Amino acid sequence: MLIDTHCHLNYEYDGGKGPAELVQEATSNGVDTLITIATDHTNFETVKSISEAHENVYHTIGVHPHEASLVTPEILKTMRSYLDHPKCVAIGEIGLDYYYEHSDREKQKAECAAQMELAIEVKKPIVVHSRDGEEDLLPLLRDYALRQKGPSKGVIHCFSGTDAFARACMDLGFFISISGILTFKNSEPLRQIVKEFPLDRLLVETDSPFLAPAPLRGKKCEPFMVKHTALKLAEIKGIPFEELARITTENAKRCFLLPH
Repeated sequence: MLIDTHCHLNYEYDGGKGPAELVQEATSNGVDTLITIATDHTNFETVKSISEAHENVYHTIGVHPHEASLVTPEILKTMRSYLDHPKCVAIGEIGLDYYYEHSDREKQKAECAAQMELAIEVKKPIVVHSRDGEEDLLPLLRDYALRQKGPSKGVIHCFSGTDAFARACMDLGFFISISGILTFKNSEPLRQIVKEFPLDRLLVETDSPFLAPAPLRGKKCEPFMVKHTALKLAEIKGIPFEELARITTENAKRCFLLPH
C-alpha cells in the first residue's frame, strides 16, 4: 500500500470527479491513505470537510507562498483555530516561490516564518513548497527545526531542487517528497540526485491535479497515479516495488504522525 502525501482533492478534475470518486479509485489502486493540502484561507473549511468525510484522508492547514500577499493577522488567527482538529496532520503548504513571485519576496518570508511559529506552538510538522528560493528558505528552515520540539519537522514537498539543499534539509530532520516530476523525460538530473538519497527520508506524492507522471502525461493527475512515481523510484533505487511502498509508507506515518 502507498500513501499519497500531497494532493488537492478540492480542485477540479477531469470528468468532474469529486473527492469521493478520487478516494475510491486511489484505494482500489493500492493507495491506502491520502493527505489533502490547503493553500489559503478560502479552502480551510473544504479540506477539513473532505478529510472528515473519508476515514483514510487527512488534511493540512496553511497558506501557499503564492497567496502570501493576502495574509492578515485575522487570517493567521483563523488558521490557528483549525490546527487542533484531530485529522489536521501538518501546517502547509508554506514556503517560498521566487519563480512566479505572485507575492512580494519579503511578504513571502514573513508569512512563512509566521506559519512556522504556529507549527512550533502546536508541535505539528510543516509541508514546505520550495521553488527558486533555497538561499532564503534554508535559514528559515534551520531556525524552525532548531526550535521545533515536536517529534517531526516536516517535508520538502515535490522536490526538484539542488542536492545541497535537500541534504541540508534532511540533516535538519526533514523528509523529501518525490512527485511525478521524477518520471519526466527531461528529469534525468533529478533522478541522479534522488538515487543517492537515503530511503528512510523519502516520501511519494502526486500534487494532483498537477504533474501527472509518465505514462499519463497530458492528463490531470489523480491520487491513484502515485504508483507510477513509486515504481520509478523503486527502479532508481534498485529495490522491489513492494519494499519501496513499505518504506515510504512507514516514512509518511513517521512524518505526519499517522496511526500505524
